[in-house]
Amino acid sequence: MPTRVPDAVESFLALSAARLAPRTVEAYRRDLADLSAWLKGSPAEADVERLTTYVASLRAKGLAATTIARRIAALRSFYRHQVLVGARTDNPAAELELPRRRRTLPRTLSAGEAERLIEAANGTTPRSLRDRALVELLYGAGLRVSEAVGLERGAIDLEGRLVRCIGKGSKERVVPIGREAVESLRRYLARGRPYLDKRHRPELFLNAQGGALTRAGAFFILRKLAATAGLEPDRVHPHLLRHSFATHLLEGGADLRSVQEMLGHADLSTTELYTHVSDRRRRELYFQAHPHARKKARNDESAHSNTRSGNARSRVADDDVRPAEERARMAPPAAHVPLMRAHHRTSDLFEL
Repeated sequence: MPTRVPDAVESFLALSAARLAPRTVEAYRRDLADLSAWLKGSPAEADVERLTTYVASLRAKGLAATTIARRIAALRSFYRHQVLVGARTDNPAAELELPRRRRTLPRTLSAGEAERLIEAANGTTPRSLRDRALVELLYGAGLRVSEAVGLERGAIDLEGRLVRCIGKGSKERVVPIGREAVESLRRYLARGRPYLDKRHRPELFLNAQGGALTRAGAFFILRKLAATAGLEPDRVHPHLLRHSFATHLLEGGADLRSVQEMLGHADLSTTELYTHVSDRRRRELYFQAHPHARKKARNDESAHSNTRSGNARSRVADDDVRPAEERARMAPPAAHVPLMRAHHRTSDLFEL
């Protein structure tokens, strides 16, 4: 049952529902209901001073900067609506200061962990085929969970290896998908979905009762597969696969603008965050792999050289008088460091 809010707020939410996503409208409802409870009245009558005190109380409660910023955004939208309908002449929330948000790097799965998660859905039952197709699509196309569960059967072009989805702001985009995702979807559509489609639903992903798969259902599926794959279930969620999709593409050489379009980001700076993840991972691989960067190796070599220092000093005079050719013959051969190549599943995304 929707949270009870004052009439002015209900009017704002009704108009917002025509242009905003249902989850955004519900978030606005919760935020404005919280303000109404704090004011003990309608937000329509609040002034700048009261709103500033309210925001200060949120900080005092220890709420995250992202939560406070979202609530301020809800207030600004509400009062902007009030000005447009002539209920107010000012927007008191426009003067509220947004908290500084520390941008944290998104967490990702390694390519090996992503493979393990996908392989965990290796059954042949209708639900196993659905789970495999869902994970392949989340990782292979970088879809948001709401976009994936909202897909209809006709949104998938198996021959063209494309998926057409509706993102934030009802913006449509077309994303390529790889061979593995296509094969998983083909198996699900042929041998899985027909047995789940008990109500003749248009959605691509269905639950065991024949209804549309929900966001909560997708979260549950991923946690179950994570446990089977030996990963931390609480750490694995649909957006983690989206983060992994973007990071692995950039690590594989994809350009930033193409990744932005595939993710549906309005701002390139949002996509640029994944380049920092790639840089961090490259640094970690460097320190693990390069012989001159491995601290442990250097320390071990230093300790080993100290044990030989006495003997080395005793031979210094002899080495000085030996011919250069003889010293060169006695020098140990250089260590050979093999180069390793990583295979990325996402590389075939560009083979359209």
